[in-house]
Amino acid sequence: MSRTFPFPQKTPPIVLIFAASDPVAGAGAQADMLTLAALGCHPATAITALTVQDTTGVHGLTPVAAKQVAAQARAVLADMPVAAFKIGVLGSAENAHAAADITAEYPDIPLVLDPVLASGRGDALADDALIDVLRARLLPRAALATPNIPEARRLSACDTGDRAQIAARLLALGARHVLLTGTHETAEEPVCNHLYDASGLLEKNAWTRLPDSFHGSGCTLAAACAAHLAQGKGMRAATRAAQEFTWQSLAHAFAPGKGQRIPDRFWQKHVAA
Repeated sequence: MSRTFPFPQKTPPIVLIFAASDPVAGAGAQADMLTLAALGCHPATAITALTVQDTTGVHGLTPVAAKQVAAQARAVLADMPVAAFKIGVLGSAENAHAAADITAEYPDIPLVLDPVLASGRGDALADDALIDVLRARLLPRAALATPNIPEARRLSACDTGDRAQIAARLLALGARHVLLTGTHETAEEPVCNHLYDASGLLEKNAWTRLPDSFHGSGCTLAAACAAHLAQGKGMRAATRAAQEFTWQSLAHAFAPGKGQRIPDRFWQKHVAA
């Protein structure tokens, strides 16, 4: 007896991730893949570094050779129609150059830059050389950058000034939109995220501050932004939907380890069940 296997007629939007691997799948490439899959996209990856980490922090990081990062990305791009790029931990300045070289060849594909400079515990994930490349080559390619306030200050080299001034500096460096997240502003209740473009503040979204600490919240937000942009949403709608998805993922987070909670990117399935 023969069987026929129905294949879907429509390929889901494909997002190419440049990110480090996380063994516990709370952050990094694995977090991005879970987020993209939950939102109806197909994730493709160019792994930039191997980490030794758990829910308590990062214990080691080994960059992948830049030529291997480039080879991974070029193989994907030669084979599949990529709808968006998402960049997280790059591991080295050389890898940042590789990502910049490749994404520059595809100027019409939106790029979401999550400038992860440190882990939630404070472990350094980027040195000055890498930050220089982010500043000089990847911010000018970013349709959207999603730094928290400490990352934004370091990336913009703006130690003083309010949110608007920091965002203006990042926009002057070339980013087309900046979503400044307020999770590190612990004196604030609720958490306020601000979306800027060259005209100034586009939108402010406030979210109830959750009491726990989370592993991969920033990765989830940036990947969700990339998913919604890949699906054709405008920037305001994409960032708003991504924030809602992220907040719900955090609100339904679970604690499998000894440290931070892990966002549940499939919270919608679990709520429905």
